[in-house]
Amino acid sequence: MMQRVTGIGGVFFKAKDAPALRAWYKRHLGIDVQEWGGSSFAWRDANGQPTGGSTVWCINSTDEEAFSPSDMPFMINYRVEALHDLVTLLKAEGCEVLDKIEESENGIFAWVIDPEGNKVELWQPPEGQ
Repeated sequence: MMQRVTGIGGVFFKAKDAPALRAWYKRHLGIDVQEWGGSSFAWRDANGQPTGGSTVWCINSTDEEAFSPSDMPFMINYRVEALHDLVTLLKAEGCEVLDKIEESENGIFAWVIDPEGNKVELWQPPEGQ
């Protein structure tokens, strides 16, 4: 049986005032918020050594279309191993899978809408990530 989700690749949420909220997280929680609006947390083992993966955390403006067609204030990105196979399986199971698949140097991305209208991002990272 194919393994579907292997981990969380990112957490994205909307903010009414994204720059102010990013500054709050940077100041009060010490998150190293970058110019692009978020931070990448490297995965580490029990001894603090890097393990080759990361989770992205990002605050988006409410006017960005990254969450569309969902009107929910967040989106979770899940890591998967075989994105094209999973998309085929989800469609066969009757899930609402968006028609586009994006391939870039950052990996392969697809989206599915869950039964409550949340847009879920599926991500197959590049080899070695």
